[in-house]
Amino acid sequence: MSKLVPPHGGKGLVCCLLEGAALAAEQKKAEGLKKIAISDRTKGDCIMMGIGGFSPLKGFMTKADWKGVCEKFLMADGTFWPVPITLDTNDENVKVGDEIALQAADGVIYATMKIEEKYELTEADKKWEAEKVYKGEGEESADDVFWKVAMEDHPGVQMVMAQGKFNLAGPVKVLSEGTYAARFPGVYLTPQQIRDEMDKRGWANVAALQLRNPMHRSHEYLAKIAVEVCDGVVIHSLIGNLKAGDIPGDVRIKCIQTLIEGYFVPANIINAGYPLDMRYAGPREGLLHATFRQNYGINNMLIGRDHAGVGDFYGLFEAQDIFDRIPACEGGKGLLCKPMKIDWTFYCHKCDGMASMRTCPHTKEDRVILSGTKLRKALSEGAEVVDHFGREEVLVILREYYAGLTEKVEVKMQKAASGADM
Repeated sequence: MSKLVPPHGGKGLVCCLLEGAALAAEQKKAEGLKKIAISDRTKGDCIMMGIGGFSPLKGFMTKADWKGVCEKFLMADGTFWPVPITLDTNDENVKVGDEIALQAADGVIYATMKIEEKYELTEADKKWEAEKVYKGEGEESADDVFWKVAMEDHPGVQMVMAQGKFNLAGPVKVLSEGTYAARFPGVYLTPQQIRDEMDKRGWANVAALQLRNPMHRSHEYLAKIAVEVCDGVVIHSLIGNLKAGDIPGDVRIKCIQTLIEGYFVPANIINAGYPLDMRYAGPREGLLHATFRQNYGINNMLIGRDHAGVGDFYGLFEAQDIFDRIPACEGGKGLLCKPMKIDWTFYCHKCDGMASMRTCPHTKEDRVILSGTKLRKALSEGAEVVDHFGREEVLVILREYYAGLTEKVEVKMQKAASGADM
């Protein structure tokens, strides 16, 4: 019998992906349905509903769900959920009762859906959602600053404001997982596959390390802290889309595997990826990461400095603090995956090793400040990467990647990544 935490929502894994004859029949039916174009973000949401990663969701949110999630972290039935999962369109002609096919830019129909509700999103509604979900406690979220910079510098806000005029709600039948399994063999794993592997290893107390950047020494240190106190760690990388200038999934996965083989006991680590796009929602996204990690059987979420942040929109540890403010829910509807809160970590020359603000008594002049943004900026500009920032085997892979780029994106150095607040 499994010792792992149960899936979120109290209903087990809710998987909307069809198989076998049912899949073939629905794919044939989908060809004759009205096609609704979906974004890459929505494509990832469909796949997560398909494989059970978004349990207990079985479709896109109603207006009551959307409003409750934005305002109170709660869906209409009282289930905790931190970020709206919605389907937008500009199509004036679709109506309640219609069956539609959800088609991405790659031409693939990822799901069919029966529309149970259609509700308008005014510009004021979109701004309200953006402020509720993406506005934080950092300098760029101040009332007199947020809208001056968010439309240029915050990808999540840009996505919200670019949404269509309407949201469509209803259950989905998922028809495809896309190319993830082929592109990331052995790494793209469904919640059930990860649960099966952890059950085989006898794990009960598990931590997840969320990664969207190449794994540097600070990430390695976080994972090793968790290995010391848990049965094992899932290094769980986002393999969907990122913002311009971020490093693609295949390069990051190669870096992680190199680190696992050279610097970890492999029996204590699972290297896996999940098919979402980054929303850059900072604290709210930290909650989302914990919510769907529970569906993967994980009960601890490593939350460090500026988790899922962008620019200077969020406080350094706002993504930790938000876990203390979420509502309590009954009957399996509450969040059971808890934060493993880790202070700012760095290499300290005087300590002669990795340390944190809780363990190191020295000054910032003694410390090597580590951040994914700082690493990407140095590599993209061909600058020297300071000693103890990353493992040389990983830097070789990253330098090779950057050397092959024909077009480079300027990496903006935010205050959180510079060490200015240490």
